[in-house]
Amino acid sequence: MSLYTRLRGALRGPPPPDVLVPAPSVEAPEPRLLRPEPPPGASNYVILILDSCRFDSFVRAKPRMMTKLGPVQKRWTYATWTAPSHYNLLIGLLPHVSPANVYASDYYKDDFLRFKDRLNFPDLSFAKMVPNLWLPSYLQSVGFRTNMYVSMPVLNPTTPINHGFDDYALMDHHNDVTKMIRRMRFYEERPSFFVLNTGETHYPYATPDEPENHWPRISGVNGVFKHLDDHLLAGNLVHQDEVPKFFDDAKMKQLHQRQVDAVKWVDRAVEELYDIVPDNTWITITADHGELFGEKGYFGHGPINHDKVIEVPFVEGKLR
Repeated sequence: MSLYTRLRGALRGPPPPDVLVPAPSVEAPEPRLLRPEPPPGASNYVILILDSCRFDSFVRAKPRMMTKLGPVQKRWTYATWTAPSHYNLLIGLLPHVSPANVYASDYYKDDFLRFKDRLNFPDLSFAKMVPNLWLPSYLQSVGFRTNMYVSMPVLNPTTPINHGFDDYALMDHHNDVTKMIRRMRFYEERPSFFVLNTGETHYPYATPDEPENHWPRISGVNGVFKHLDDHLLAGNLVHQDEVPKFFDDAKMKQLHQRQVDAVKWVDRAVEELYDIVPDNTWITITADHGELFGEKGYFGHGPINHDKVIEVPFVEGKLR
């Protein structure tokens, strides 16, 4: 049974606001961990990754909830595909600015030290993280709980990226961030670190309220991918020469608009995230990479060098 066939029984849209049942923001007692006491006053930290969301799609969507965190920045990702982008993120390298006249090593160190503010952890040490260069393990070593919920099979729990997490899960459906949000738990005894990789903004840019038989289909692609499961596992770079005839300019514009609409849906879902996070929570919202919608004859992302594949949105802050 394919990944998308399993979606037939998925939630068809977010419940009306008056019937939302958020996960409890704080539970007690916390499951016992053999871990040091956390830094006093350290913040919870949530990173929400909108898979494949390019910068201009985010801006065109005019997200109201996500921009409550702060102004939207254009940043650049270190990689053009999901797995390597998340690897970079988990060594502490969020999508970057592009400063002139700096050494890369200095930028990496300074960028990592910005986690002092995000985590409210003044004693955070780049030198102590360096031995294994893995943010989740480092946070565990200083007393955090660590969690990651993913939508894309290339990030499934059997891959090496599942290291240093107390709770790691590939979700049943690729496009339902609300299920991730309702799985989240916070505890008074220690801060939590969450990474959420959600796929509403990934091809086919489908939200849970849209029946699967309405999704766009890629068929007849010569050797690039034959099934959507293969597409998710292998990336979705397709050159125009290999695209079926219906992938004309009008179709590309429709696909781009679908991604914009998916951002709008996630924006509404983020309101539930805001409802359940404790006051001392920093949130970063960004993307792992962008997407091409016909530029230079390409659709998708992967092994191609183009600005629209590396430009991503970046917004972060605390609500309260």
